[in-house]
This record gives sequence, C-alpha cells and structure tokens, in this order.
Amino acid sequence: MSPKHYFPSTSANSLVPRALRALVTANEQLTLDFPERVVSNAYHDDSKVSIIGGGGSGHEPAWSGFVGEGLLSAAACGDIFASPSAKQILRAIQMAPSTKGVILLITNYTGDRLHFGLAAERAKADGLAEKIVILPATDDVSIGRSRNTNMGRRGLPGHVFTMKIIGAAAAEGLSFEQCVTMGQVINEQTVTIASALNHCHVPGREQQASVADDAVVIGAGIHNEPGQVHVSPAPSVEELIERLLKLLCDETDPERAFVGFEAGDQIGLLVNNYGGLSVLELHALADEVQIQLDSTWKIKPCRTLFGAFETSLDAPGFSISLCNLTAAARTAGQSVEDLVRLFDRPTTAVSWPNTTRSSSLSQRRDISSVTESSSNQQVSSDSSPQINPSLLEKAIRHACERAIAAEPKLTQWDMIMGDGDCGEAVQGLAEAILQRIGAGCAQSGNVCEVIRSILQDVDNMGGTLGAIFGVLLSAFLSSLRKLAAGAQLGSQSPEIYADALQSAVSSLKFHTGARVGDRTVMDVLLPFQEEFSRTKKFLSAVKMAAETAEGTRKLKAKFGRATYVGDASRQEVPDPGAWALYEILAGLADGLGTGDGVNVTCVNDN
Repeated sequence: MSPKHYFPSTSANSLVPRALRALVTANEQLTLDFPERVVSNAYHDDSKVSIIGGGGSGHEPAWSGFVGEGLLSAAACGDIFASPSAKQILRAIQMAPSTKGVILLITNYTGDRLHFGLAAERAKADGLAEKIVILPATDDVSIGRSRNTNMGRRGLPGHVFTMKIIGAAAAEGLSFEQCVTMGQVINEQTVTIASALNHCHVPGREQQASVADDAVVIGAGIHNEPGQVHVSPAPSVEELIERLLKLLCDETDPERAFVGFEAGDQIGLLVNNYGGLSVLELHALADEVQIQLDSTWKIKPCRTLFGAFETSLDAPGFSISLCNLTAAARTAGQSVEDLVRLFDRPTTAVSWPNTTRSSSLSQRRDISSVTESSSNQQVSSDSSPQINPSLLEKAIRHACERAIAAEPKLTQWDMIMGDGDCGEAVQGLAEAILQRIGAGCAQSGNVCEVIRSILQDVDNMGGTLGAIFGVLLSAFLSSLRKLAAGAQLGSQSPEIYADALQSAVSSLKFHTGARVGDRTVMDVLLPFQEEFSRTKKFLSAVKMAAETAEGTRKLKAKFGRATYVGDASRQEVPDPGAWALYEILAGLADGLGTGDGVNVTCVNDN
C-alpha cells in the first residue's frame, strides 16, 4: 500500500469518469454515458436478456471491463467503493433495454442492494422493464451462517462464474427464466475466501491503519474492511493456503459448508488478484492452491482462471473461488457440458482473457437515440387518485417543514450513532421538494404525478435512507396506479392508500433485511403500515409511528455504522432515520387536517 498517487486529492473523484472514457475510447465495441458513468455494449441486441452489472469503482476491471457481447450488457460505476445511484442504474437499463427481461447482477452489500432495488422498482414503475430481477453474489465464507442471517453472505470475486455463464446464456438467446435460474444455482454452488497482507490506499483519503508487518489477514473483503482474522506471526504460504482451502472445502464445518464437492465433479477455480500482487507472485500462489486441491481435497478443476478480475485498488492480497459446475447443472436441469461450453464461449469484453470478436456483430448501437428516463412523462389522470390540490400541497409543505425543523436533532443523534449526515440529507430533500411544490408540482391534484416528480429529488438524496425512501415510493407508486385502475373505491378512500402501502412495504422487505427491533427506519415504517392497514385511520397510524420512533432509544443497532461505533451502545437517543420518517408522517397528518398537533416530547436529547 502506498499513499503516493499521480493524481492529487482534489482530483480523486475525476479518476472514475476519466478511466471509463479511456476504456471506451480504446474499444469501439463499447459506448459511454460520461456524466452518468455508464458503459454499455454498443452492439447490444434488445431481443436478448439484458445482464447489467455495477457497483463501486476501485474494483477494476469489474465491472466496466466485463461489458461486451457474451458478458455484461452494461455497467453502472459508482464512486470508489460506493454504490452507483439509482439514476445511474436506470440509465444503464435504458442503454441496454430488453424485450425478454433484465437481470441486475450485483455483489451483496447494503448500498448495492438498496440502490439497485430502487432502480428495479423505478424501472417497473416507469415501464422500462416488465421482467426485472436482482441477482446478488453471496459467495464469501469468511463470515459463518450464524453471523449473516440478516443480509446473507458478502459478495466476492466468485461472481465471475455466474456473470460469465449467464452472460453467454443470454447471448445465445436463452429465456429470462432460464438465465435467472442458472444464475441462482451457480451462485449457490460458489464459495470464496480471501487473504491480504495490508489495506489498499484510496486516492484522496487519509491512510487506513496498516496491518502489522508480521501478520496476515484471513477473510479480507474488497472495501478495506479490517478482515475476519489476523494471523501473527505470518504463516508460510503452504500453511496459509491450507487454512484457506479448509474454509472452502471442509464439509464438516457447520458454519461454512455451503458447497459440497464429490469425486468426479466438474469444478471451476479462480485465483483473483486484489490489485497489489505481481503476476509472478499471484501465479506462484495459484500453483500452491492447485497442488493442495489435488493432494488434500482430490479436486482437479476443469477450468482455471488467475489474474485481476475484481480488485481492491492496490491491495496486496488475493482470493480463491471454487464453483461446483456439476452440482449447479444438476439443480438447473442442464448438462454440465453446457455450462462449461457457456463458460468457454468467446466474448468481446475487454478484460476477459482470450477475448475474440464475434462475427455476428454487424451494427453498432447509437446511444444518441436512447431516450431519457420516462419519468418525465405525464401520468394519465384516469389511472391515478386525485386529491384537492390545495390540500395536497398543504400536506406536503407541512411534512417538509417538520423535517427541516428536525434537522439539528437528527444531525446531533446521527453524529453519535452514525456518520452525521442524516439531518442534512433529510433537510436537503425537504428543501428540494418545497421548491418543486412552489413551482406548481401539486396543482393537478394527481397523486401519482406528484410522487413521480418527488422521486426525482429522492434519487439525488443518496445514502441508505434515500434508497429506502426511493424503493418505498417507487413501489407505492406502482401499486397505487394498479389499485386505482381497477378499484371501485374513490380516490379519497384510505383503503386504497393502505393497500398500496402494504404492497410497497412488501417490496421493500425484499431489498433490505432490516426489521422491527434492528434500530432503523423500519422500526417506524413497519408498525405504521400495519396500524394503517388494520384501522384505515391515518392519525392512528401516525400515533403508532410516534411511539415507535421514541422506542428506538432503547434499541441496539444491527445494521450500519452504529453497530460498531464504540460509544453508540451507551447512548439512549432515537434512531435519526426512524425519527425523520415520523416527522414526515406527522407533518402529512397536520397538513391533511388529521394531525391534531401530533407530537412526542423529546427527553434526554442531549
């Protein structure tokens, strides 16, 4: 790890778009939306399933280097180690549309799950994709079963097997359902473990604490995480590989026996460079891996890859991935020969080894003809509930004003429990919505039209709370339109809103594992929704939100930074995200004339 870089700290954010521009300029089969940092296949075929990847930058060649015929249709690239925004992901869907369906291939991290989840809901709401599914990579074995019940295993470079095979399957015209099933079973039959000698250094950031010179990390992530185990003194290479392979292959380990290996199984092997190892050293490590796989575990891979497939900038480390292709084929109802053939299929992706050009590519795709997001289109009043425009504007104004007034305490609480940005993020969103309302957004009284407009500001909010709000509102919009189109109830009836909210919350639960008791915004949202669905009385539900927001003072965080901040467990303050949602709901109630001054007296705010 070196703190020295050619680009000064002020230029760190410019690295990503400049790197993408260089990649696309040098490879005519690619095209780039520079502002949104989306790379797509210039020859994408709309009649084939679209495979879209993406995530934080700093993992190159993932994901942009794997865009091409036979692999990814497009990739959305976020900031260094940060998920791309829903807006970027939607742009990727627009640049690689499909009449068959869209698969969003991601690694299993909270930001990626939420932002890709929000984009999926928006794509459905906007009519960009009738069939769309998120396929998260969950191959890490360093964190055992008992510690990953909420979110599942982390995604590590083992997703390369899933990506390559379903990319080839899509190129050969397999159906959406076949590609999804194939991706799911390959992921289930893939395991990965990583080791590192030190952290990477992110350009423009303070240097991360170093791993001791005499230590080796086992269970290293790809985002500069501390790692699961630090072994000191450092073991020999032979001892290290022995420990790593035991974590992958030992079927007697109840915490990590995710994949079984039987005699004669066809196995894929990937030894991945985290970015900081020389090719010489990585190949020597790969040699030891293959020796021990054969001698100890009787595994002779039918396909072997080693090189930089998914890096952590310049981290001196590596990962080992095994994929049981035989077991995956059996579960998917395919022949293992077909899976191996798909894995071997040529691709035009720049960073895949032995790349060849397909003779079937005859017409370059022109992205200048791709329309911008359909979110700017008007929603028909025939399929949307109508509310008195003055009442609608008043309710939204009250909600925004309460959220803005709450900013100081939200910021104070988040500085204790999180990274201190919750209050400012909520205030920024509220101020943007007020500007939109001031420009006449609510004058039509068309509820769906107003929600679609507000979602443009939610897209810019960022952070976990922004993704939660975005997924919820997008799913609420989709459900409300469907219910309004077929319902006999009037638009003023609370039942239609209660039913739409219940459906939206169900969609949100798919994208986050947070539930009541985890000290998140869900501690207010879920009880509010349940009370509203039960009583069909908004005020009753808001009172429930007030009680549960206050109740988060006593909860221990199970998601996010607050789970490991040292002083957090001794502070009895409300969860800022949960409280922000309560303030918004209470403001809506006040504006609708049902609030009766709903409030909770805050105690121990300091």
